[in-house]
Amino acid sequence: MSQVHYQPTCDLAAMQARAKMYAQIRQFFAERQVLEVETPILSQAGVTDVHLASVQAKRHVQGKLATHYLQTSPEFAMKRLLATGSGPIYQICKVFRDDEHGRKHNSEFSMLEWYRPHFSLKDLMFEVTDLLNVTLAQRFGEIRPTILSYKHAFMDRLELNPLQASLKELKECCQRVGLNLDLGDDRLGYIDLLFSHFVEPSLGFDTAVFLTDFPPELASLAKTKHDEDGELVAARFELYIEGLELANAYDELINADVLRQRFEADNQERKQLGLHVMPIDEYLLAALPNMSECAGIALGLDRLLMVATEKMRLEQVITFPAQIS
Repeated sequence: MSQVHYQPTCDLAAMQARAKMYAQIRQFFAERQVLEVETPILSQAGVTDVHLASVQAKRHVQGKLATHYLQTSPEFAMKRLLATGSGPIYQICKVFRDDEHGRKHNSEFSMLEWYRPHFSLKDLMFEVTDLLNVTLAQRFGEIRPTILSYKHAFMDRLELNPLQASLKELKECCQRVGLNLDLGDDRLGYIDLLFSHFVEPSLGFDTAVFLTDFPPELASLAKTKHDEDGELVAARFELYIEGLELANAYDELINADVLRQRFEADNQERKQLGLHVMPIDEYLLAALPNMSECAGIALGLDRLLMVATEKMRLEQVITFPAQIS
């Protein structure tokens, strides 16, 4: 009989570091009177984003077999709480994304998500900085993040404005830097390819970086706005430390009609790509008209722990990765 290795992939020190970090996070939000909440992991609707694959689960509801979805984020349910007057809220929970595995990925991972009614993205950046200076103080001391736009990060590294570049220019740039993949007419695909290979790995080594003003096609559930040059961008930011994306924040879109259009466009693209068409969350759309202006953020706790403990692989900070759980 072959030997079965039952041991966790992380050590006791990593488990202790996680427990300490969670205690710090809960104390941080308690001091700011942000309410900890809990919402269901399973839902009858999933995300329509073509780049996210939900894990499906079969269960009986009132005797009838139904296909439901493990959450990729607690966002939809938390926004329903916001719409009923919860005030500022946060949640530490498990989230799931099908077939995501690797040095920085696991199909089940831990997320901290919080929402701040009447906060701007700048307000949220200040709060994120305060949280980093609690959870990462032992490694870095005081962290003073810089703010960099997606456009300028691209231009600094590739001398190309992704907001204006044509498909031809993007293909030529890929060829110039040795990325010889044929993505057809997928303009956004070429932008993402260049970003993931040449922009993202360079971010956050001198200090943490808030990357702002994404291409409008990447707005997802965020509002859009015009930047200082009058170009349309998504009102969102991501947090990077040492080339690792830790968090994703939105100036939340609360226009249900616009969001429905985005969901339907996603599902149309899913259909064209041969992907599963996702049920739209009608509860979320019904709640949005009652939701205040709000900034929200999702932060990957496993990745934050990687940074805090100077680990290079996710399996070094979680007990049992998907393949041995």
